[in-house]
Amino acid sequence: MILIKDGRVIDPQTGLDETLDLVIQDGVIKEIGKFQESDSYEKVIHAKGNVVAPGLVDVHVHFRDPGFTYKEDVETGARAAAAGGYTTVICMANTRPVVDNVETLEDLRKREENLPVHVYNTAAVTMGLQGNELTDMPKLLQAGAIGFTDDGIPIKDEKLVLAAMKAAKELDVPISFHEEDPDLIGNSGINSGKVAKQLGLEGAPALAEEVLVARDCLLALRTGAKINIQHVSSEVSVQIIRLMKKMGANVFAEVTPQHFSLTEEAVLKKGTLAKVNPPLRTERDRYALIRGLKEDVLDIIATDHAPHSNEEKAKELKSAPSGMIGLETALALGITNLVRKGHITLPHLLKKMTMIPAGLYGLDCGYIKKGGSADLVIFNEREKWRVEKFQSKSANSPFIGEELYGKVKYTICRGQIVYTDEEEKNES
Repeated sequence: MILIKDGRVIDPQTGLDETLDLVIQDGVIKEIGKFQESDSYEKVIHAKGNVVAPGLVDVHVHFRDPGFTYKEDVETGARAAAAGGYTTVICMANTRPVVDNVETLEDLRKREENLPVHVYNTAAVTMGLQGNELTDMPKLLQAGAIGFTDDGIPIKDEKLVLAAMKAAKELDVPISFHEEDPDLIGNSGINSGKVAKQLGLEGAPALAEEVLVARDCLLALRTGAKINIQHVSSEVSVQIIRLMKKMGANVFAEVTPQHFSLTEEAVLKKGTLAKVNPPLRTERDRYALIRGLKEDVLDIIATDHAPHSNEEKAKELKSAPSGMIGLETALALGITNLVRKGHITLPHLLKKMTMIPAGLYGLDCGYIKKGGSADLVIFNEREKWRVEKFQSKSANSPFIGEELYGKVKYTICRGQIVYTDEEEKNES
């Protein structure tokens, strides 16, 4: 048994926010209340001054497995997740081979069984991510996929998107969409604006995102499908989603920590480390995203954890791949740039990183209750730390060297301690 003593227990589902103790036994929360320390506990975690919350849930990660395991694999990705306080993550399907067939999916599911955190998989919407032919969605769902996405590539064919939504509605699963029309993009990964002009690049305009957001929200409104708009980056996209939700569309929307923390100016300072799809945009866009989070137009904070090698990111700006890692800095960026600046409360932040993302996929996690699974994160919201080392195989983060608030102390999954910051101290 494990006793977690005197922590500030926050449960976004019930609104609980109180100094309490938790007793963990056999992978579940056995008791919640006040308890004396005794020899019957294998371990006592003194959590005074720390927050005890549900393990974080990320609906958007890339573990690059199979096919690109020099960047990340399911083992290193799971360790990175645990270090960031995540106990549940959902992998995208743009691997090599693509997760568009039962064989690839079953191989992944088998290798993910004994990882330190829960790792789930989406499958592709279209064969080979080519946007021409739908995958066998019922068969992939039966084989263990929990949703569908062609993330990384937008689906241009409206009829195909409509057919996919109808199928997803029938199967009662969500589809997630990467919204960037390639026909409107000059150079991907950098906002079409003053920074792109300064660098002599055409860039990627917000319009490329907005036209597909509008299209897919309208199709969701007509079909009744549950959809997720991934990594929203533009003020107009927020307004479109706001309107479509009011009209009754079953739309969820993500925002990443990088998009609410940085602007296009970061490209001038951090170079390719700040190159991401969709790109970091203007300060006005950034504040619209924060307002969208505050007003619950944007439902979920997702990392879009996208590892790349040092060699790839060392290429010139036009040639380097887009994307950055995010699992190990997401909570701290939320605390530093949202909570400490008074935009949202800590329970509100946690709701968008636990309960709501779990709800998108109907997962039984993201809450704290007696008898519930002991998937927990313990963190000190006031502790300052410098971003330096990563459990991820890659280190492509624009936040390296930054000082952030909010340090993960323990991550507990299935009642087992899968990460403690003492490990980091020992490695140092």
